[in-house]
Amino acid sequence: MSDVPRTARGTRTRARLLEAAETVFAENGYSEASIVRITEAAGVAQGTFYLYFTGKLEIFEELVEDLNRRVRHAMTEAAASATTRIESERAGFRGFFEFTAAHPALYRVVREAEFVSPSALRLHYSRIVEGYIQGLTTAQQHGEVGDFDPEIVAWILMGIGEMVGMRWVLWGNGDTAGGASDPTASGTTEVPAEVFEQMMQFIQRGLGVPGEAENTQNGKERT
Repeated sequence: MSDVPRTARGTRTRARLLEAAETVFAENGYSEASIVRITEAAGVAQGTFYLYFTGKLEIFEELVEDLNRRVRHAMTEAAASATTRIESERAGFRGFFEFTAAHPALYRVVREAEFVSPSALRLHYSRIVEGYIQGLTTAQQHGEVGDFDPEIVAWILMGIGEMVGMRWVLWGNGDTAGGASDPTASGTTEVPAEVFEQMMQFIQRGLGVPGEAENTQNGKERT
């Protein structure tokens, strides 16, 4: 990775280049993206690019890391006020879907990383899973969820979020283009309430979260 900018102006320029790269890579794909397109979108001279990045691959890998950092922050911030694991799941998924709607490049860039930089792809998913494992382990210790392998369930939960987000956020609500079955339909929207609720019911059962009646009984037993 290139040196970190030493001035506020340099930090802003580097951020502009990353923002431009997000747009260029998402719209054109890695092979068709170019440093010229990125610098033009950022409004900086081509020579300036090389003060911050050594080439197209480096800015692509940095973009994957930057998107990962931001989506994890969005999920953590959304779930900050949650008091139970299921509340945390609900808030975290909402944060993820909202971020995806605002940054559809998350999907397009990360999927390209499978071929462009497999190590960046693996790091992206591993960092998200690490947070899940920690949260699920703590919830198990508090008796909030069932007895399962936190790592396995962490990957399952991440898969649920990714697929639901791709279908209803990235592809839209099915009213555009050829509808839900059209692979070219693309638009950013919200996950419909009924879809979100069914997803959460499935997750709640899968996590072995006690129902209201059981929670009430457990509360009586503890008093």
